[in-house]
Amino acid sequence: MNKVVLMGRLTRDPEVRYTQGENQMAIARYTLAVDRRFNRGNGNDENTADFIPCVAFNKAGEFAEKYFRKGTKIAVSGRIQTGSYTNKDGVKVYTTEVIVDDQEFAESKNNSSNSDGGYGNSNYGNGNYGSGFGGSSQSAAPMAAGDGFMNIPDGIDEELPFN
Repeated sequence: MNKVVLMGRLTRDPEVRYTQGENQMAIARYTLAVDRRFNRGNGNDENTADFIPCVAFNKAGEFAEKYFRKGTKIAVSGRIQTGSYTNKDGVKVYTTEVIVDDQEFAESKNNSSNSDGGYGNSNYGNGNYGSGFGGSSQSAAPMAAGDGFMNIPDGIDEELPFN
């Protein structure tokens, strides 16, 4: 079984390109900084990070382009894919990346250190639309209702990805 689940922060804004032709497809590439704790044997845990390249296609790629920004904490599930190519100098280069099946926000916008993140879950891979939504250009922030759900301000319905 080839399945990977990661949680980390984007190291930069996703790079998105579209295929040519009649049926254009979004291809988003981004890198996740994933915390790794290890013990050097002296009883002290030390933290470092792994930088994992990820690729999201179609709707997931479009979602990443619209809502993900540098510093956004996200959770990703998918599969590891390896490959190789020969660069212009004739050197064989080996690649490893995560092909994204599902992706979602891992913290609320209010908890994010980056104000361009999104709210709630946004499970947008494979056409599964979650319950979250991206940031709004309006200055009024949504208020949390007593049941833990965010109230959606009037006038942003057209911005929601699951209308």
